[in-house]
Amino acid sequence: MVYATRGLVDALLELASDRDPDSLSVALAATPAGDWAPLAPETQILTDFYLPETGGSVSAVFGMDLATPKAAGRFLTHPDGDPRLRQTDTFHQVLIVAIPPYDRDSVYVYDRSGRERPLELVDAEPPERTIE
Repeated sequence: MVYATRGLVDALLELASDRDPDSLSVALAATPAGDWAPLAPETQILTDFYLPETGGSVSAVFGMDLATPKAAGRFLTHPDGDPRLRQTDTFHQVLIVAIPPYDRDSVYVYDRSGRERPLELVDAEPPERTIE
């Protein structure tokens, strides 16, 4: 089972719709459920994303994304409507693929091995984080 906040998935689908017909690849971060979500405290929930443009100039120079911390997963779009994973997709522990019309029924989740996994949306807001 893969867990993600409803707010995260809705925001990603809106971003995907805005980018269509261009594809999109977004790094995702997870937060332990702790006491803010109705799951076991150690359960990892996808809660945040890193804007795709972050670190673009650094990536262009070094050929890799040095600006984005290690991602727990990745959100991808396939504007052609085929939800199956491709060799060109960036593999992570969790891959969320969305296809047009970019609604909750057009979301597919896979593990690193390419096996489809169920997605459970969590109706909870993660705690705010601050940079010290």
